[in-house]
Amino acid sequence: MLRLDKYISNATDLSRVEVKRYVKYGDVTIDGEKATNAAQKITGDEVICIDGSAITLAKNRYFMLNKPAGVVSATKDNNNSTALDLIFEHRSDELQIAGRLDIDTTGLLLITDDGQWNHRLTSPRSECQKIYRVTLGIPITPDYSEKLANGVWLKGEKHPCLPATMEQIDDQTVLLSIAEGKYHQVKRMFAALGNHVESLHRTQVGGIILDESLEPGDYRPLTEAEVTSIMAPQS
Repeated sequence: MLRLDKYISNATDLSRVEVKRYVKYGDVTIDGEKATNAAQKITGDEVICIDGSAITLAKNRYFMLNKPAGVVSATKDNNNSTALDLIFEHRSDELQIAGRLDIDTTGLLLITDDGQWNHRLTSPRSECQKIYRVTLGIPITPDYSEKLANGVWLKGEKHPCLPATMEQIDDQTVLLSIAEGKYHQVKRMFAALGNHVESLHRTQVGGIILDESLEPGDYRPLTEAEVTSIMAPQS
């Protein structure tokens, strides 16, 4: 059960104070009858209208952003632009970042107001694969692939990383697939191998692939198939 004013506020851009004003002047109806109390409880199955126009509770929202460098994966920051500063949507304060990227890392960043979906995406138990294009400072040696597959030990960690897979693009570039999200993990993994990361770009999370048509800083809603790919059981 929801309060009428909260339901309407969640479904529109109206504040609860504005909703109360609409109710007071008889502009809100519930199943054809004028509402008289903004605090009354509703189930959400009723037909609720404002000035004769039916409203429905807003659905959860899901976006992909091509994050540029220099932008932090945070809702607020006093010193830097944030990913949410790039999202121009109603009720943007309700959005949250699903799986963060470092300030200098670019690429696929997912944003939603669905907390359960966010948890499924980011929970270690889901083992959701993330793919990064990694440019390294010095040439790759032949043992990298085996070491990554066996699980790299990171300084200060009690357990090795989960097995990772690597596809070599050229002498200093790889596509790396990992199923974790430890602090600065990719950079620390290659540091443990005696190398250093020059640039890092995330191209995929689970079944969601960064839309190549998105310029840095651009975003778009996820398709239904992209959203449900995260909800589906991981193989």
